[in-house]
Amino acid sequence: MIEPVLLTASRVSTFDGERPLTTASGFFFEREGRIFLVTSRHVVIDEPSQHFPSRIEVELHTDAKNLTSSIGFSVLLYLDGKSVWRQGEDSGGEIDVAVIELDRAALPPSAVLRCFTPEHLQGSLQEVEVGASLLIVGFPLGFHDALHHLPVVRQAVIASSFGLRFQGLGYFLTDARTHRGTSGAPVVMRDPSTDASLPWKLLGVHSARMDMSGRDLELDESLGLNCAWYADILLTLTK
Repeated sequence: MIEPVLLTASRVSTFDGERPLTTASGFFFEREGRIFLVTSRHVVIDEPSQHFPSRIEVELHTDAKNLTSSIGFSVLLYLDGKSVWRQGEDSGGEIDVAVIELDRAALPPSAVLRCFTPEHLQGSLQEVEVGASLLIVGFPLGFHDALHHLPVVRQAVIASSFGLRFQGLGYFLTDARTHRGTSGAPVVMRDPSTDASLPWKLLGVHSARMDMSGRDLELDESLGLNCAWYADILLTLTK
């Protein structure tokens, strides 16, 4: 038996034409029969680092009985010169989340994946306590079960008030050991009352590690804190 939450996440590789660039994480979200890939915005474009991929590849399982079987599903990031992803912003500025609608008809008929839905989103922010236990499901430094093409998980806790936007921005903090490649991973909390087949609440989208600009790089260790954008932005981006 494979934990269904492991099938929600997929390794995302970025390319400039055929030239490989980076690897990251992503996950699937379904709404009204439409399937979206969710990842961090900086995975598909990042002006400060001059990261401008033209396409991504999403790793998909193709045999439910043999998880060693997979393909790279290619998605162009631009169509007729326009970007295909959706991104959002709020009063605090841009949100580091991007969604790309996948052509369901183009997916392999035997594709094996699990999708979060609007029912997996947390309705009341006040019900989630600081210190609550979470999992971040992703591909740190591209590391994963390369034989079965499955992600790994990191334990985390909520490190800031979940009911408040940290420093006025649309994210909360988690305390977990993370690495490059985890960007775009789902941040989830166990909740058997949500969905018996996928008993997890989708709380956020992992973005990046957070650190203090004034930290002494020699004397002070990294804070080990991370930004996770509130997952309810998906309701806006998937309308």
